[in-house]
Amino acid sequence: MQNASLPYVDEHSTVIAAGTDDVWRSLCETLDRSFSRPGAAGYARLVGCADRTVSGPRPLAEGSAFPGFRAVAVIPSQELVLQGRHRFSSYALIFRLEHVGPGQSRLRAESRAAFPGLAGGLYRRLVIGTGGHVVGMRRLLSAIRRRAE
Repeated sequence: MQNASLPYVDEHSTVIAAGTDDVWRSLCETLDRSFSRPGAAGYARLVGCADRTVSGPRPLAEGSAFPGFRAVAVIPSQELVLQGRHRFSSYALIFRLEHVGPGQSRLRAESRAAFPGLAGGLYRRLVIGTGGHVVGMRRLLSAIRRRAE
């Protein structure tokens, strides 16, 4: 699965009062913490995610995984590409960091996903159509920002 071939879903961004190295560290720690909780593993099993457990190197590197996601491209302090798949979707979450000024960074999170078939379409309506994805992404970016600042 190549993330560029997946349909664009949305992008969220936030400016963080910290350098890209600090934001990167916060991004990795927050992702590990958020997606390594028992609820994430349970959900990953329920929908049939390919990756259901925490595995691979830490700090995050290519091949690192947690429920629902596997790191497929890692450029520390610049870009992290996570991919995943389950019964209803193939998806990618791409984090990009950029320096925007002294002690300031922008963190962008781009979501891409395909939802094949009737079940995929229903799942898309539940996750994207209800606004749940937007709420989850905003919470995740806020948690990263709080941890970095």
